[in-house]
Amino acid sequence: MHRRDLLKASAALALAGIYLPRPAAASDTPTRLKTLGKAQAFDYAWLKGRAREMAQQAYKPVTDQLPPRVSALDWDQYQAIGYRDDHALWANDKLRFQVKFFHLGLFFKQPVQIHEVVDGMARELAYDPEMFNYGKSGLKGGELPKDLGFAGFRVNFHTDLTRDITAFLGASYFRAVGGEWQYGLSARGLAIDTGMERPEEFPMFRDFWLERPGKDSSKLVVYALLDSPSVAGAYRFEIVPGATTAMDVDAALYPRKPIERLGIGPLTSMYQYGENDRRMANDWRPEIHDSDGLAMWTGSGEWIWRPLANPPQLRFNAYADNNPRGFGLLQRDRNFEHYQDDGVFYDRRPSLWVEPKAGWGKGSVQLVEIPTVDETFDNIVAFWNPEEKPQPGQELLFGYRLHWGTKMPAVPNLATVVATRTGVGGVIGQKRKYFSWRFAIDFAGGDLALLSSKAVVKPVITASHGTVEITSARPLDSVKGYRAMFDLKLPDTDKEPVNLRLYLEVDGQPLSETWLYQWTPPTDRSFA
Repeated sequence: MHRRDLLKASAALALAGIYLPRPAAASDTPTRLKTLGKAQAFDYAWLKGRAREMAQQAYKPVTDQLPPRVSALDWDQYQAIGYRDDHALWANDKLRFQVKFFHLGLFFKQPVQIHEVVDGMARELAYDPEMFNYGKSGLKGGELPKDLGFAGFRVNFHTDLTRDITAFLGASYFRAVGGEWQYGLSARGLAIDTGMERPEEFPMFRDFWLERPGKDSSKLVVYALLDSPSVAGAYRFEIVPGATTAMDVDAALYPRKPIERLGIGPLTSMYQYGENDRRMANDWRPEIHDSDGLAMWTGSGEWIWRPLANPPQLRFNAYADNNPRGFGLLQRDRNFEHYQDDGVFYDRRPSLWVEPKAGWGKGSVQLVEIPTVDETFDNIVAFWNPEEKPQPGQELLFGYRLHWGTKMPAVPNLATVVATRTGVGGVIGQKRKYFSWRFAIDFAGGDLALLSSKAVVKPVITASHGTVEITSARPLDSVKGYRAMFDLKLPDTDKEPVNLRLYLEVDGQPLSETWLYQWTPPTDRSFA
């Protein structure tokens, strides 16, 4: 699959919210799923050994030669395929989890093998046309190959067996929900060479192992075997649903060849436009985005907020760090009025925070922003890139915890950015003699409420080039915080992006997290 197909598929599924299959006929008695072959001993150590062995061999791509009718399914036909509830894995076992499978077709043309693990023994689950109700898809189950395979799977929790809590579908993509029951951004097992001049490599999960949970367990363990031309890997996911769903991830990676840009804990989201970037604001809705900023908690303890943008050209930024405490793509703005979308509810989209479980050493949080013309293309990617480049023969071990929801496990004790706005600069009522651009950043929370009316709050501002002028910081009652403002003056010939940095202080004491921004001057400055 190509990047646009993968990311378009990812965003399109998010637009549909929680995946709801079409009504499917069900019997009164749940059906035991069919299996293939003999049971084999399985644990994570075996999976790591399998990945290491694969990495020592030449990469063998998965073929995607599907029956013509399956390969030709369009969006509506694919969505017409429903899964039969009575064929869910563990449907008749009175457990807190059930698993249902995605059919192949549309963007998802590479089959994956799925196994059930019971008491340390694994058996492959067989594709069976009886699992699906083909509705108006045009497919007939009896005419499909018996070994067609699956595209992926989704998981239901006993509190609501209709809506998903998580789904694994497409390459190494997966997503989950929190208490809002709303899909949004995605995570991936691994990113390779994202945002480079050559095509990005998309590793895929070839096999999954679903460990049967205990009778009263609210924890689901999933294993996955990852493969690509550059690397093989073994993954273990420990999933605990909740208002904030937590996933403990352990990854063991075995490179086949040197990797220039390795992405650990990669997150993929969508940003078309918002209050700070109106370049593609051609829709009746005021804002369209799954995430509005990249948050970082550095190894030194600094909190950083980087608002997202939809740039005219691909934009890449790297933020160096040593043993980061966490990073994530967040949807901070949760005011429905700011979106006015009563169909896909961008105000309910989950945030996703990556929390390393051990020191990751030196490297950088990297952010890739890709131009997009609409909301069906995930154009934002963020990940951790280790400073040391992976080499063949190595074993790379990474452990981290993913948090999906509206409330993240770590938040600044300082004031945070709640809005970023930009527009033409200058003084109202006075003729502009040169081009300048204004930035208005609103902060709320932290210790701002403790400030007296006589406190002198200052914005500390730096710019990579250009001249900062007309600076101010004043109380903003509407958010019970402060608004910092400044203009950036640039020569007409200066067209290079400008890196900006700002935080609030009083008497030398920082009051806020650090606001970072990269601004690209407009080509046409006649309006200024």
